[in-house]
Amino acid sequence: QVQLVESGGGSVQAGESLRLSCAPSGSISGIEIMGWYRQAPGKQHELVAIITSSGSTNYADSVQGRFTISGDNAESTVYLQMNNLKPEDTAVYYCNMHCSGYDCETFDGHDYWGQGTQVTVSS
Repeated sequence: QVQLVESGGGSVQAGESLRLSCAPSGSISGIEIMGWYRQAPGKQHELVAIITSSGSTNYADSVQGRFTISGDNAESTVYLQMNNLKPEDTAVYYCNMHCSGYDCETFDGHDYWGQGTQVTVSS
């Protein structure tokens, strides 16, 4: 069973930066969308950023202009560069990779998830 592994989390002060990385523990094929989600204590799980296999990206309004998502389809790796971090960014960040169709291990669609990496931003 292939799982995603996140790294790069940590504790920083407001205004500093972190770069998160996520890669699968094994081979994955047919990934169409890669993204990052987060869940802060007492808050709802939310989408942070996504990137498609064609390079199209989308960001949550709260991180627009500060975070940059990038990916390497060949290595099935996704990154999240987080600049000018704010205390409100404190959360567990989860990596996600989605596939569907013939190249996916499940034709109807499948989501791979990581265990999460903690990001703590102090004011």
